[in-house]
Order: sequence, then structure tokens, then C-alpha cells
Amino acid sequence: MKIITFLNLHAGVGQSSLIYHLCWMYALQGRQVVAVDLDPQARLSKLFLEEAQLESLWQAVGHPGTLLAGLAPLFAGGGEPSGPEPYAVTADGSPFALGISLLLGDPGLARLEDAWRAPRDLGNDPQEQTSRLVAALRGIFTKAAAVSAADLILVDTGPHLSATNRAALLATDHVIIPLAPDMFSMQGLRNLGPTLRSWRGEGVELARRRPDVPAVGAMRLAGYVCLQPFGRDRRPGQDFRRWRQQVPREYRGAVLGETAGEPVRLEEDPHCLGDLRHYHSLMPMAMQARRPMFMLKSADGAIGAHIYAVQECRKGFEALAFRIASVCGVRQPVATGATYI
Repeated sequence: MKIITFLNLHAGVGQSSLIYHLCWMYALQGRQVVAVDLDPQARLSKLFLEEAQLESLWQAVGHPGTLLAGLAPLFAGGGEPSGPEPYAVTADGSPFALGISLLLGDPGLARLEDAWRAPRDLGNDPQEQTSRLVAALRGIFTKAAAVSAADLILVDTGPHLSATNRAALLATDHVIIPLAPDMFSMQGLRNLGPTLRSWRGEGVELARRRPDVPAVGAMRLAGYVCLQPFGRDRRPGQDFRRWRQQVPREYRGAVLGETAGEPVRLEEDPHCLGDLRHYHSLMPMAMQARRPMFMLKSADGAIGAHIYAVQECRKGFEALAFRIASVCGVRQPVATGATYI
């Protein structure tokens, strides 16, 4: 089992949509996947479920079907977290599960974390507090994978440096940074990079001091995914290309802590896992049809030039899914169940 966590400090780059499409791509290839929504905005959950479903879950007493209920005992005073049952995602109009299971997000996670205080029995020891949260998240992830017979877990996080995000990173095997080639993402890398290196050091120290906590992950930096921005402003092409040229250097310097070397083009950077278009013409149709962009059909409105865009989108996500699996050491499925009709 591999746990891959996605983190970016700049909201709006399309991280949740990226994870949503990767889950579908892996499922269509015959793989069992668990999607984890740790973002208090619950964007990933909104992509998978109808609003009416989410509303009923979030209004239920104790929110038993979401991660809020799973983590509440720990945040309330050090109790054992239970973890919600993973929600089996089905294709539109079909009663059969796809191979995607979802640990539902909850807006209440932000409030819960904000009110968290170290339990008295821990003596306000930050390391003990962190180790328990790491163990809790790893346990929830592992349980969901066992229930779903999954070998891959994709974790969505909010764009902030919270205690939950830190624990999720410490419990993960690989980290991927989605970004856009713009000033905001570059500044986000400069803020995120030193923090990631600090957290990795904390994980090594935690594993050394607390060998009884087997939950600490390797937290390997798998690389970044470049997502073409859309609609933020009307930057000219020259400005867009300028930021693209800076991405490899910024990633190496800010995230890896390497000194400047020979310039590397984004297309040739080994740390770049994928360079995806935005496919802005497809996303509204995909949200209306409640299916990935690369599965849109003529009945969904994908006609004319949109058909070519759907095909290109499929190729892009197929290549990205394969690249991530290769870099993260995820076994390839024995047989593929991929279909796009």
C-alpha cells in the first residue's frame, strides 16, 4: 500500500480536481483506490457526491460518515479515533462500485482543529501530540485500504500549514506538489519548501525517538504537477512562458534545497511528473455530467472540437497516472478495465 499526499499553499490551482481525475483513471485501469479528503473546504467530496448527499451527512448528529467523527475523539481529549467507513463511489446511474472509496471531508475539521488543546494526560508534550495524530491518520488510512482492498491512497489537503496537514505528511509515503506557473505558486513554493524539509526532519526524529509508533512514513518528495492556470487574469503568453521557465529552478531551490545549477526546461525536468492543460471548455460539462473530463460523451455535450479535447485529456491523465505510479513504486495492475464509452 502506498499513501500519496498532495499539498499546495496556493488555493485554486486545481488540486482537488487533479486527485479526482487520477482516482478515476486508476480505477478504470483496474486498481482499487482510496481518496481521502482532509481539506476543510471538502472540495474533493463535492466532486464525488451530490450536494444533497453531503448535506445529509454534514447535518447528521456527530457527522458519523465523515472524517470529523473519525478524528473527534483524539481532538476532544486523546481518545482513540475510529475512522469512518469509506464511501464506495459508483458510476453515474450504476449501482456498482467503481474501485474508488472515499473518506469524506467535513467543514467541521477546521473548527475542530482550531479548538484542539493538548490533553492534560500528555503533559502538553507537542511531540506526543503529533505522534498520536500521525498514528491516528495512518491507522484510518490503513483501515480504509483494508476494507476497500486498495493498494493506493490519494490524500487531498487544504492550502495551509495546519497540524492535520503536518501529521498527514508525516504519515505519508510520497508527497506531490500541484502548482501553476504563476507568481502565486512560486511564492507558495518558497513558503512550503523549508516547511517540508523541517517536517521531514521531524519525521526522522519522531521515528528515532518513538520506534513504537510505526506510522511515520518516508515522506519522499515525488515531484510536482504543473497545471495550466485559467481565468485568474488575462496574462499575455510571454508572461506565462516566463513563469514556466522558473518552475524547475524554484522547485529545486525552495523544495529540494539545492543551489542553482544549469537551467532546466520544464519539459525536461525529471521532477516534473506531468504538465497538464486546464481543459477549461470541458470542466463545466464534466461537473454537469458528474464524470471525469476524459469520459465525456456526445450526450454530455462533447461534440466537435470537444471530442479532440476529451481524447487529449485522456492521454494526459493516462501518462500522469503511469508516471506517478512509476515514481512512487506502485505496482501496475495485472489487467486493465479501462473504458471510456
